[in-house]
Amino acid sequence: MNLYKYFSFFLLLGFLGACAATDPRQEIPAGVPAETILNDNLTQLKTSAEYKLQPGDLLEIQVFMEKDMLRTLRISTGGTITYPLVGNIQIAGLSVSQAEKVLAVALEEYIKDPQVSLLIKEYGNHNVYVLGQVAKPAALALPPEKPLTLLEAITSVGGFTDLAAISKVRVLRMENGQQTALDVDVAQITKQGNKALDMVLQAGDIVFVPQSMF
Repeated sequence: MNLYKYFSFFLLLGFLGACAATDPRQEIPAGVPAETILNDNLTQLKTSAEYKLQPGDLLEIQVFMEKDMLRTLRISTGGTITYPLVGNIQIAGLSVSQAEKVLAVALEEYIKDPQVSLLIKEYGNHNVYVLGQVAKPAALALPPEKPLTLLEAITSVGGFTDLAAISKVRVLRMENGQQTALDVDVAQITKQGNKALDMVLQAGDIVFVPQSMF
């Protein structure tokens, strides 16, 4: 399965086509191709200062004017990569910019003023995505020590906006190669105490909070 295409398609739903790439809760403007909006917002998420690198993420790393330093590497389960000259480097838990700085510092012993560029080419399988009408749409790493529920994930990104349709939250999930949509009335969890609806999220789930029409 091509994870890039899968995440790309559904990220469009969550970000609602922010053509200016500044507010992931804007509506899709008329006449703007969906593919253009999709690519813009996928790039925005990959370079977001909020996202922390995780084991399983596939990275493209290059150093300016050093063509032989170009590498495509996957972060190990221990959170490290093995890069030329410097060996094993711990980068899981860092933002993209932080990882670039760590690599640059490590390379200074071998290269004068190294300018490191890092791009996430593919996400690992330990993330969920909370998008749409929430305070800070983001990718979240599943905690290894305990399950992450729907309500906990929404709380982790700052909760709902004033425009959120909290009774129409949708969880998009891949099961046996097929995409399914699970609708959850979060109002029943928060206002009526129906904890049975607070589902446990799985790796790759995309939580989409639509905008209320009223």
